[in-house]
Amino acid sequence: MRHIDKRFGAVHANRDVQLTVQPGTVHGIVGENGAGKSTLMSILYGFYQADAGEIEVDGRPVTIAGSREAIALGIGMVHQHFMLVDTLSALDNVMLGAEPGWRLTAARRSVRAKLEALMADTGLAVDLDALVADLPVGERQRLEILKALYRGARILILDEPTAVLTPQETEHLFATLRQLRARGTTVLLITHKLKEIMALCDAVTVMRGGQVVLDSAIADTSLDGLAEAMVGRRVHLGREAGAAPRAAGPVLLSARGLRWRDALGVPRLDGVSLALHAGEIVGVAGVSGNGQSELLDVLSGMAAPHEGELVIGDRRFDARHALDTATARDLGLAHVPEDRHKRGLVLPFGAWESAALGYQRRYSRHGWMRQRAMRDDCAQMMERYDVRPRNPALRSSKFSGGNQQKLVLAREAAPQPKILLVGQPTRGVDIGAIEFIHGRLRAMRDAGGAVLVVSSELDEILALADRVLVMNAGRIAGELPIEACTEGALGRLMGGAH
Repeated sequence: MRHIDKRFGAVHANRDVQLTVQPGTVHGIVGENGAGKSTLMSILYGFYQADAGEIEVDGRPVTIAGSREAIALGIGMVHQHFMLVDTLSALDNVMLGAEPGWRLTAARRSVRAKLEALMADTGLAVDLDALVADLPVGERQRLEILKALYRGARILILDEPTAVLTPQETEHLFATLRQLRARGTTVLLITHKLKEIMALCDAVTVMRGGQVVLDSAIADTSLDGLAEAMVGRRVHLGREAGAAPRAAGPVLLSARGLRWRDALGVPRLDGVSLALHAGEIVGVAGVSGNGQSELLDVLSGMAAPHEGELVIGDRRFDARHALDTATARDLGLAHVPEDRHKRGLVLPFGAWESAALGYQRRYSRHGWMRQRAMRDDCAQMMERYDVRPRNPALRSSKFSGGNQQKLVLAREAAPQPKILLVGQPTRGVDIGAIEFIHGRLRAMRDAGGAVLVVSSELDEILALADRVLVMNAGRIAGELPIEACTEGALGRLMGGAH
């Protein structure tokens, strides 16, 4: 890609970008949210047209007017938010838009045979007859890659492919990508996770402010070098220098014997007990699907426990008298949900509307909403939490993932809650925003709040927590002070060793 330039109104998304990718390599593209990397890849895939510049594939100039032309050139793209139809089978999702004939029974036989050969060749195992809605997230990821390969992709663009994967699923994906590279497939990997770049890529391009600021072989760079190139300054993501064990304050929230079963009667929480103290961050580690999400739901009032009790201040709640979210807010408990799209924001709403969700009573006067106050407060939140662009009228869907996360955190932190529950605080967030969010969580702790952080990133748990709980199969498998935590010790507990 030579001299690529792209504007969206006043936003100069790509500025004279040069990108050269060698065949049969994994090439990382990194940068903060809004750096222009996804725009650049969308131009390569035909979603956008560059205002200036040219593209060459296999040494010859090409015009990519849309995704159909990109696919014809052997370019495939797997988006961060999967482009799958939940109510169709995996097989039909691959066929959709690329049916080999109008007789669907014969077409399915033909597509199945090709997919089975592809799966045997690449190790991408997917249950072709299962509905997409029933597939785990790692299998959906593999299905998206299969869909691109079925259409003849030789150049595969992956946008934040590990944002929703467990560590085990990530390792499986990396093994697949190495196998694809060995077959001659070229992979363009957009990610915020610099460790993944160092572990998997052959070369890396760093973008900042719409421009390329570093283009290097992996062997010639380092984690610190990449982080500094991305942000333009030194970045500290580890534990606070000289941080000493903290003295626990009074208990602000306690739970005893919490049990919760799903619609099929499967226990998701199985006798969980814990206490959150003022002035501490408690990390909850564990492989996704071991009860962490359900724990957040019960503690925040989004789900009622089937057994057990919850105490916040002097209020006691149980299965018969369950906590609800409005009461939780009245008691000084705030919640940043794991899935910001489904539970944290209403994407078609303006940012000023999303910034008031759950706190509408604050802006209500005789049944009328004070919109000017909502907009003014949203502008202040954006300033305080560095949400970009600072435009309260902009739709929530138009912000990058990191800025959406900062908007949700700003909303929940604005009332200065006593207790903050945070699920996956930096999922899909760039390194600069990670540093900022971690700083805000520590500031809440230092102000005397109790913070509970659920994260699938062990590095994040080790950097933030004063105490760590590990969940396995719906139970607390162990509890460790941070000074006793190592990746090995936590990994053994995550695997079921109590």
